[in-house]
Amino acid sequence: MQCRVVCVSLLLVIVTLTEGMSLRGLGVEPRCRCSGTESRRIGKLIESVELFPPNPHCKDTEIIATLKTTGQEICLDPKAPWVTKVIEKILANRSP
Repeated sequence: MQCRVVCVSLLLVIVTLTEGMSLRGLGVEPRCRCSGTESRRIGKLIESVELFPPNPHCKDTEIIATLKTTGQEICLDPKAPWVTKVIEKILANRSP
């Protein structure tokens, strides 16, 4: 009986560790990066912008801006009109 408890406990530990490591080891976060978004105009403060399309771990499109002065990353509201214009400019510059 004691051997079964130890074996089951060991199996649970192994499954838990491998499940957690499988996604993080690939550089994939198992959740959304943004918990909230900024909709105020901060265009002049932005150094760079990254666009993350929906994926199996996050159903939302995420737009993350890095600020010039502090290097802080801020999630932008993809529905804000000024953010839409910024994304359109980025996509237009990428096209050949």
